[in-house]
Amino acid sequence: MTRSEAIILAGGQGVRMRSNRPKTLQELGGQPMIRYIVNCARSAEFDRIHIVHGEAGLDIKRHVSGNDINWVLQSEPLGTGHAAQQAIAHVDADSTVCILYGDIPFIQPQTVTKLVELANTHSLALLTVELEKPTGYGRIKRDENGVLIKIVEQKDTTQEEQAITEVNAGPVAVKVRQLVRWLGMLDNDNSQNEYYLTDIIEIAVSESIQVATLQASQPDETAGVNSRTDQARLERKLQMKLAENLIQTGVQIVDPSRFDLRGECNAGKDCRIDVNVIIEGSVELEDDVNIESNNIIRDSTLGSGVTIHPHCVIEGARIAAGCTIGPFARLRPGTVIGKNSKVGNYVEIKSSTIGENSKINHHAYVGNAQVGNNVNIGAGVITCNYDGKKKHTTIIGDNVFVGANSSLIAPLEIQANAKIGAGSAISKNVNRGELVVERSKTRTYKRKQKGSA
Repeated sequence: MTRSEAIILAGGQGVRMRSNRPKTLQELGGQPMIRYIVNCARSAEFDRIHIVHGEAGLDIKRHVSGNDINWVLQSEPLGTGHAAQQAIAHVDADSTVCILYGDIPFIQPQTVTKLVELANTHSLALLTVELEKPTGYGRIKRDENGVLIKIVEQKDTTQEEQAITEVNAGPVAVKVRQLVRWLGMLDNDNSQNEYYLTDIIEIAVSESIQVATLQASQPDETAGVNSRTDQARLERKLQMKLAENLIQTGVQIVDPSRFDLRGECNAGKDCRIDVNVIIEGSVELEDDVNIESNNIIRDSTLGSGVTIHPHCVIEGARIAAGCTIGPFARLRPGTVIGKNSKVGNYVEIKSSTIGENSKINHHAYVGNAQVGNNVNIGAGVITCNYDGKKKHTTIIGDNVFVGANSSLIAPLEIQANAKIGAGSAISKNVNRGELVVERSKTRTYKRKQKGSA
């Protein structure tokens, strides 16, 4: 079986995107584009993957790792042909190499595999695509027998050639021994003074070598990202596809055009997601979860029957069955909410465990706390968990009632069945069943009237 390797060209600087980040690190679906193409190459089971990068190589390496990747520096941006020249010395001379582009993120493994198979029976295989509006793309010009003659760039097309709808999609597969020779024949005699990989097509044709072509089944598979407009267009198409995948599993998404999945979401039966919901990272939804509008859910698990009211941010949390959250709640990493508990509006919880059937209804902060079952925490209550140097734990036992506007100064333990009167600042442990009220004495001072003696 012929060995196959992939070269991914990832040296684009993103000038047209007006960004300081390299083009391949621009995101789609919450992931940098380079990850999509690397995952495709891995799924296509190449023996080795070579990534050609520019000055931003270190940034790209932070997002892609693996022993199957060989990193190749292109010290000067002298074109796609020059980039391929930098990598070809690292490729097995007896293999077939597929050259892919880091800004064409959605090409599919089966397409890449077919392209390589074509190159194994020919010297060169080119991926093409039919576009309704081919403006800007190099046209595939064929003879009367359908054999590819050349690629005509947009600026060089005649009026007749502009009507051609089959265009060069970019990726090619070629036997390495041929490619080495052809790359050595490239020149930069053009307006950009760059070495173009596409010139190998013309060289092959001039040597009477028939170039095999494979047409992509879906235009989006070969769509490139060269501008913020391209990025936004592909993002929306990707999101519609991701939404459709969830809908097929039984999730009700009220308006797929106003839903974003930037990671993975596994959902049970009869889940409902309203408009303007963003799901990021890894999210698990059990049966009958109802996520109302304008919520962000990140790296969290929502149990059966959970309702998330509007305008909540939930990150790194585990919410058990039957809970209601929000509106306007924020659950930060390390939050665990027990069954049938309620976290109301303007409540923030971090690194805390809340027991079953407990209520934190409004305007409260709970941090670094262990809260028991059937606890009621009133409005304006805060756990004072940070002393300026260290964070301390607050322990609240079962059936505790904490009155409004109380400050619980950690480290602190309030044992089961205790009650804290409203407006208290508690800094000492409270024993089981005690009622504690801590308030300063009220003093009234009479004001002197103007003009009085």
